[in-house]
Amino acid sequence: MDFGRSDDPRVQAQLDRLGALSVPQGRLGLETITALMERLGNPHRKLPPVFHVAGTNGKGSVCAFLRAMLEADGKRVHVTTSPHLVRYNERIRLAGKLIEDAALAELLEEVLDAGEDLAPSFFEVTIAAAFLAFSRTPADACVVEVGLGGRFDATNVLEPEAVAACGVAALGIDHERFLLAPEEGVPEEPIARIAFEKAGIAKRGVPLVTMDQAYPEEARNAISQVAQAVGSPRFEFYRHWQSDPAGETEFYYLDRMNYRLDHWFPRPLIGGDHQLFNAGLAVTMLRTQNRVPAPSLETMARGIKSAQWPARMQLMSDGPLTCFVFEQKVWLDGGHNPGAGAAIAQALEGPLHLVLGMLDNKNPRALLDAFGDRVRTLQVVPVPDHDSHPASAFGQDAVARETLEDALLNVPSDGYPILIAGSLYLAGEALRLNDEIPD
Repeated sequence: MDFGRSDDPRVQAQLDRLGALSVPQGRLGLETITALMERLGNPHRKLPPVFHVAGTNGKGSVCAFLRAMLEADGKRVHVTTSPHLVRYNERIRLAGKLIEDAALAELLEEVLDAGEDLAPSFFEVTIAAAFLAFSRTPADACVVEVGLGGRFDATNVLEPEAVAACGVAALGIDHERFLLAPEEGVPEEPIARIAFEKAGIAKRGVPLVTMDQAYPEEARNAISQVAQAVGSPRFEFYRHWQSDPAGETEFYYLDRMNYRLDHWFPRPLIGGDHQLFNAGLAVTMLRTQNRVPAPSLETMARGIKSAQWPARMQLMSDGPLTCFVFEQKVWLDGGHNPGAGAAIAQALEGPLHLVLGMLDNKNPRALLDAFGDRVRTLQVVPVPDHDSHPASAFGQDAVARETLEDALLNVPSDGYPILIAGSLYLAGEALRLNDEIPD
C-alpha cells in the first residue's frame, strides 16, 4: 500500500493507523491541515526558510537539485517529498538524514493522536509530521515538494513569511479527478486549470520561478493571473532565465535578470535533457531569493553534478533483480503521464524492451505512445498492492507477467536496453527487489 511497511513494530503500528484513514472524497481546502497545525503549536511558522516546489513532472528532481546545491555549500537541509519508494522514512529528511524509526514512530503517534477527531488524510498527517520534525531540529533551509496540485495541497499551509522561493516545474494532465472538478471562477480548459492549481502556491512578495517553455499559452496566462493577484514577482523561462542542453558534458545557463550571467554547468548524473531545465529552475530559485545565502557558481556546479533522485531515469545496478538479464542495461523510471513519456523517450534512443505496470486510474497509452515503433517487446506486470491495468489495456502485443522477475526472464538477450516504468510504486518494488534502498 501507499502507506508502507516497516520492520520496526513501533513504526508499523503508526503506519497501520495511517492506512486506516479514509480518503477525503471531494474535500478540498486547507481547513483540516490548518486546524491540525494549530493543535501542534503551529510548527509551520517555526521553520527555516522554505523552497516550495510544485509541478506535474520534475518537481521532485528540482527538490533534489536544490538540496544538493545547498548541501554542497555546507548547509543543513530538511526535505519532504512524496511518494516514498521503499520506506515511508524517505518522506522526511532531517538535516540531511532520513528520519530514524524511533523518532518517526513517536512523531506519527503525536500527530495522529492530536488530529484523531479531525479525520485528516494520509498526506495531511504526513506533512504535519514533517513540519513538526523540521521545527524541532536546527537547519538552514527546507525543501518542500507539493503532493498534489498546489492551491489546496497540505503543504500550502505555509505562510509567505516562511517561504524563500516558489517554483513550478513542467505541467501536464494528471490527477484529473482531483484537479479538474468544475469550480466557479477558475479556468475550465484542462491545462489552464492545472496551471492555476499549481501556481496556487504563489505567495505575496515571494519569487515564483516558472518553466514557461514547457507550458502552452493558456497555462502561462493562468499562472500570470495567479501571480499578479497575490503579488508574487514572477521569473519566467527565457524572459528571466534559460537552460540550454548545448554541450555533451555541460549545459548552458543564462540569467537575464539584474545581474546578467551566462555560465556553463556540468550535466547532472540524473539522465535526460529535461533534467537540465529542472536544474536551471533550481538555480534560479536560489538566485532570486534573499533568505538563504546563495551558493557560489562553483558550489552550485558540484551540487548539480552530485544530485541523485532514485527512479528517475535511473540505471539500475547489478543486483538480485537485474541478474535475470544478460549484458543489457536496465533503466528505471516512475513516469506515468504523457509528459513523462515524452521525456523518457527522448532520453533513451533506439529500440528497447518495455516492462510496464500502471495504476488503473492512469492512461495506459500515456507512456507507450511516446515510443512509437521502437518497442521490441512489451510486458505488463501488476503494481503490488494497487489496482492496475491488465495487459489487454496496452494492445494486442502486450504480454502479461506475474512479477518483475518473470518479465525480465522473458526479455530477449539481444542487447537492447530494458525500461521498467509506469508507476513510482512499481519503481519502488524494483528497487526493493534489487537491494537498492534509497538512503
